[in-house]
Amino acid sequence: MRRHARDGGTRPPRGRRLRPFGLRTRLVLAFLLVAAVGCGTTAALTYRATRNAILVQTQDTAVAAFRQQVETLSIELPVNREGLQNELRRIARQGKPRPWRVYAEYGTMRVSSTDRPESSVLTSELRRRAAGTAHASFQRVVRNGTPYLAVAVPAVFGKVGRLPEGHATGLVVYAVTDLGDEEANIEAMLVAARDGALPALLVALVPALLASRSVLRPVRELRRAAHSMGRGELDTRIHAKGSDELADLARTFNESAAELERSVTELRQAEARARRFASDVSHELRTPLAGMLAVTEVLDEDAGTLDSDTARAVRLISSETGKLAVLVEDLMEISRFDARVAELHTDEVDAAEAVRQTLLNRHWTDPRQLTVDLTDGIRVRLDPRRFDVVVANLVGNALRHGHPPVTVRVHADGDHLVTEVADRGPGIPEDVLPHVFDRYYKGDPARTRSAGSGLGLAITLENVRLHGGTVAAGNRPDGGAVFTVRIPL
Repeated sequence: MRRHARDGGTRPPRGRRLRPFGLRTRLVLAFLLVAAVGCGTTAALTYRATRNAILVQTQDTAVAAFRQQVETLSIELPVNREGLQNELRRIARQGKPRPWRVYAEYGTMRVSSTDRPESSVLTSELRRRAAGTAHASFQRVVRNGTPYLAVAVPAVFGKVGRLPEGHATGLVVYAVTDLGDEEANIEAMLVAARDGALPALLVALVPALLASRSVLRPVRELRRAAHSMGRGELDTRIHAKGSDELADLARTFNESAAELERSVTELRQAEARARRFASDVSHELRTPLAGMLAVTEVLDEDAGTLDSDTARAVRLISSETGKLAVLVEDLMEISRFDARVAELHTDEVDAAEAVRQTLLNRHWTDPRQLTVDLTDGIRVRLDPRRFDVVVANLVGNALRHGHPPVTVRVHADGDHLVTEVADRGPGIPEDVLPHVFDRYYKGDPARTRSAGSGLGLAITLENVRLHGGTVAAGNRPDGGAVFTVRIPL
């Protein structure tokens, strides 16, 4: 039965940390950013166009109306101040789109429709324009934060005597009008555009969430499927639909998962066959080996009565038969671990006494070869037979591959029993350390034969794990390898 990523059995682990800037957040932010840029650009263009339209309309209306009023101006030369002021007041009342403040300049004469003869709104630039042409000029000016429109119209004669029509009189009339209302309208429009952008972004949030959900759904399924694959559920598949890139990714994942499942299944079957073969061969060899060991023991006892060549052959056969017996026993032991049928038969023992017994049984009592530092009185529950194998394998490995004296130390560290086996040899190369507990691994490729089976440290690791402990390999600062076993008390 295929297991799909949406099944309840493939949920991600609880307590998964939520990332504030995950893919969903970034997708929504990107969507909102595009919406905000669109709203901002539209508002800016609309504001600019509307602002220009409002100001141009006001400006054109004011310039046209003021020019028309100036053309009706009735002034005789030389200019009479009082008459000119009356005319200016009349023109001011005719102002469009609102009343004007009107000023006139004739030589050094300054006259206005107000109490002040001059205005700070009128700039030298506007005066220069008016002096150089017979046509109307205008300028937008801001004074003290208030916008104004200033218009300048030179007064001209009609056809008088020899003077041609349109001849300049030297009199320039100015109109100043407040653009505050127009600016207020423009500001109100800007506020309206700004206030309208927030609801637009809120509205854009809905499709953003929907879009991110549609994009992230297959991503979440892929993550759950990958998590399930990591837990060993190789039959996990993703429901792929559609023809977009995410659907192609889902199909590629399914194809890869199917190929991986097939490969792993073949490897597991091959491994199972190899384990069965090793187990079967070990069992089949055990019976004839028992007979061979019995015969070699008899031959060893009579070797002294044989000639030298025959005696060497007998002892060689006896030695190799013993190695074969060790290999068979190790193969049977590792097969039990692989089949998960290895069991602990624990008893409360004195750790120091258990180590002494192991060393005594192997005749490792020469102080030149072995020194001990055992703390008596440490009571621990463990499997005496398996603990004996652990200590024997570590000490035997140190004696074979290290230099004497080998030191065996037992002490308590908190709630753990610590057993250390150290030698005075060259130590373990750094590239070999990660593999010392691998089966059949040889740190020196040139060393094709050794007294061991190549399974001793692997069996040690399995026995320590069975006790709920750990074993580690390292090098001493002053030289030599050290193996440290920690088993809970």
